[in-house]
Amino acid sequence: MHRYIPHTEEEIKQMLQEIGVNSIDDLFVDVPKTIDGYNIPEGKDEFTVRKIAESLAKENVSFDPENVFLGAGVYYHYIPTVVKHLASNPNFVTAYTPYQAEVSQGTLQMLFEYQTMMCELTGMEVANSSMYDGASAFAESLLMATRITGKTKMLVAQSINPEYRTVAKTYTKPQGIEIFEIKYDETGKVDMDNLKSLLSEDVAAVAVAYPNFFGVIEDLKAIREIVPQNVVFIVVAEPVSLALLEAPGKFGADIVVGEGQALGVTPNLGGPGIGFFATLEKHVRKMPGRLIGETKDIEGKKGYVMILQTREQHIRREKATSNICSNQAYIALINAIYLSTMGPQGLKEVAWRSYNNAHVLAKMLEEKGFQRVFKGEFFNEFVVKVPENYREKWHAMVKEGVLGPIPIDRVYKSLGPSALVCATEVNTKTSMMKLVEVMSK
Repeated sequence: MHRYIPHTEEEIKQMLQEIGVNSIDDLFVDVPKTIDGYNIPEGKDEFTVRKIAESLAKENVSFDPENVFLGAGVYYHYIPTVVKHLASNPNFVTAYTPYQAEVSQGTLQMLFEYQTMMCELTGMEVANSSMYDGASAFAESLLMATRITGKTKMLVAQSINPEYRTVAKTYTKPQGIEIFEIKYDETGKVDMDNLKSLLSEDVAAVAVAYPNFFGVIEDLKAIREIVPQNVVFIVVAEPVSLALLEAPGKFGADIVVGEGQALGVTPNLGGPGIGFFATLEKHVRKMPGRLIGETKDIEGKKGYVMILQTREQHIRREKATSNICSNQAYIALINAIYLSTMGPQGLKEVAWRSYNNAHVLAKMLEEKGFQRVFKGEFFNEFVVKVPENYREKWHAMVKEGVLGPIPIDRVYKSLGPSALVCATEVNTKTSMMKLVEVMSK
């Protein structure tokens, strides 16, 4: 039996020199400083440990969803009981990667249905069986644009979620891909003049959000008319809004990505999420992740199989479209159950109520002096001007049971003191009045 030694002494020495330390032990020099000794108590019985854990849990601050006005990519929506009930079926919870199609028909069919629903929602021709989250899905869309065009210049709207843009830079920098940011105008939409000035022969893709981070609804038709047909048009979409808005596919989008958490998954302190990824059939072999297809066996019976998964575990690394190892199959299941339960009309009702609540809240805040920053039409989020001390107020709201609009001026400094307000169908008139009251103190 041979020991596996990944690095030689010389290689280790070179790596340590590169990061500026003398030994591997130096990498851990700060660990003792972050721990108050190693006084680990004696073990206790289960009953006692449970009581300790429960007492610690009670120290957490909990919020009624109707008093949460945070959005920025993660949303509270009402989830019908049947969704959680069906998703708790042990057959779903314990299902593993469906490498053997003949014993994985349930999982494969579920993923096929999920893909179909995402195509219907986005107006695209093909969808994969999910990515890890919205941010990585967006980053992967830029890599895909390079594979399609052979070019490395990306035009990315500043009004795309800042976290998505940060992840995209992390993914693309090692690939030699350059990202240039498109400014926004006084309406909160993409600045068309700035977009035109950035377009050139070496541009691979133009990426915008719909609605964007400010909640403003972009004019995809106008943008597509400016963007040349040989440039990949990427749309980062919010899925619930697509029940009301025209699908990006109808405006000539080449790739549509986004975060599917809003479709039946609770926020859970930020995760797990699920990235959806849809494109045109002509680009399917450039798409990352897995694709489930419907087929027939030798007896003519319908069946489901993985028809495409161009990842490095299965093909040559240089031929792989992505190193994504799997997909969010369980969360995709929840998405599929939620969408099936709600149906087109139910999802549209959720979108309408979210839209209406946000517009009612915007008017209530405006009457108290919180003016909207942007003039553009919005879906269920909008930006308002706030006092200089708003961040302190924001933290103080927590004590009153309100998780208020998130301040965004640290990222968008040119806006001055400002906050992103979100409302969905779970916010009530009473909770909105309470928010206005605590924000006005």
